[in-house]
Amino acid sequence: MTEIRRVLDKIPKKLIKETGSNEPIPTETVVEQCFLEIPEVFFEEILDEYPLSRNEIRILLFLYRQVWCYPNLYSKYGISNLNNLLEMSKNFDLGYNDLHKILKRLEEYEFIQTIRSGQYFVRRYFLPEFDELFKQEYDDFDL
Repeated sequence: MTEIRRVLDKIPKKLIKETGSNEPIPTETVVEQCFLEIPEVFFEEILDEYPLSRNEIRILLFLYRQVWCYPNLYSKYGISNLNNLLEMSKNFDLGYNDLHKILKRLEEYEFIQTIRSGQYFVRRYFLPEFDELFKQEYDDFDL
């Protein structure tokens, strides 16, 4: 017990602001981190085997997070909400044509599939064979 007390005594005490009145002491706002789940297969297989550019990774993860990590009415179908592509290109600081090329390239790899302009089917495990391996099915979505 004395050993614990000795260790604790070495830790500096928190500085407490004293005010002369009964006003509450303002506390710092703490920003909580949000942790999103991305399957390990992305880091172990996709990044290793596919020559994705930085912007392709950014767009893929943006769509993935939109479908699988945030509240989404269509997540059981694997479908993203509608995106305004012009607004999206501004947010990513990309030209509209560059964004369009990136989306086409992600489609060529079968990571996403266009439902209609600005809305995409995004696989939970990125590739059809991983969906089969991990037993992922999509309700009423004909691939």
